[in-house]
Amino acid sequence: MRLLPAPSAHSLRLLFLFIFVMGVAPSPALTAGCPDRCVCDDQLVVQCAGQELTLFPNDLPLATRQLIISNNRIGELPALQLNYLSDLVYLDVSNNTLMEISESTFGNLRKLAYLDLSFNTLTQIEDRTFGPLSSLVMLRLTDNPGLSEIHPDAFSENMALQVLDVSRNNLTTLNISSLIALPSLRSMGLSGNPWRCDCETEDLCLWVQIEGFKFQDEGQTVCQGPPELSGQRLAEVGMQLRADCHQGLGYWDYLFFIAIGFVIFSAGTVSAWVMGVLMVLYERYNKRKGEDMDSDDEEERHMGGGMMGGGNQGNGDVNKPCMQV
Repeated sequence: MRLLPAPSAHSLRLLFLFIFVMGVAPSPALTAGCPDRCVCDDQLVVQCAGQELTLFPNDLPLATRQLIISNNRIGELPALQLNYLSDLVYLDVSNNTLMEISESTFGNLRKLAYLDLSFNTLTQIEDRTFGPLSSLVMLRLTDNPGLSEIHPDAFSENMALQVLDVSRNNLTTLNISSLIALPSLRSMGLSGNPWRCDCETEDLCLWVQIEGFKFQDEGQTVCQGPPELSGQRLAEVGMQLRADCHQGLGYWDYLFFIAIGFVIFSAGTVSAWVMGVLMVLYERYNKRKGEDMDSDDEEERHMGGGMMGGGNQGNGDVNKPCMQV
């Protein structure tokens, strides 16, 4: 019987090293490599800033926790690629050319706590855009010159949100119905927007006045219109707007009440006329019915009297022969 040769010491060392590496190395699915022109470290941070990228980087490690792709020319965040990064907690996309984001963009990033979308070309924020981001703590949306509209419910589901900055955009109004309901919100930036201080922003101005401690740049948050309020701080005009917007009835209010009064008067007049006609007809019907009943009673009395007279005459004729007998 032929015996196999005993393994050498070098072979044993290689074998032990292979077993050790296989035991401690992460799964290949979690280390898909590092994208071109990016730097990846053992802390699961991928740094791609300032590389003149025009597309979202490919081949990102699926376990990435921090992704920095700022200072590039990326125009779109592909939802499919981004949502593979389910462990992502930090995302910096500032200073790119993003024009649009939606709810699907961040559909699977439930661990994301920090998001920077400043210095882009966003024009509007739609309903539930940030809804899936249940762990979001800080959101920077500054310096988007075309951003003029934020949906009232854009942040309604971000209950963990603590810091929101929408400074230096093109906002003239902001519906705060969902913002005032966020339990964790403690800091908000509003300065650098062309706020129109009228009845549409009355609630915003009052909120800035009452909870000024939340607004880090309250002193620079000023009205741009109307002309008589230009340059005044939002916190200064809150009570004035409340008085102006609720002081009394306007021209159109009076016209509305006059129209309503005319309609009610017309309806009442028509109703009274209809009721009067119905009452007259009802009275005539009752009177005619009474007359018919009286004539019927009179005919019955006449017929009854004739029958009684004929009966007495017959009885007399019968009695006379009896008396003669």
